[in-house]
Amino acid sequence: MRILLVLGLVLGLTACSNTTSGISIESSNQSVVIGNPNLASRLSIEQAHISEVNGLLKAGVPVTSQIDSDLNLQYRFYWYDAQGLEVSGSDSPWRQVVLHGKDTMTLQAVARSPQARQYRIYIRKADY
Repeated sequence: MRILLVLGLVLGLTACSNTTSGISIESSNQSVVIGNPNLASRLSIEQAHISEVNGLLKAGVPVTSQIDSDLNLQYRFYWYDAQGLEVSGSDSPWRQVVLHGKDTMTLQAVARSPQARQYRIYIRKADY
């Protein structure tokens, strides 16, 4: 599984978008899009988990620091219905976290709507 993740990261590096300021992951196919190669070299992203809580989709994305110092990160989830359309009011505010050196943390959120069936998470370096 790690080989697939690394392959996805490498492929993402070759197809970077100028509009992405960090890393995004889609739940439907676990594809990783990297807009910041420096951040991508500092993070390892594991297989995401999806569960249901009171009829709402819950997502968890484990990330691990690959460096010895702290990483100040922001992340945000967007939620999509079964057809891949964004669920109204699905975008959440940017959440700030500190990932300590060589530590692992699960970035998680619960959808606000029962129509949510997929998600996309964006991760970027915080400027604070």
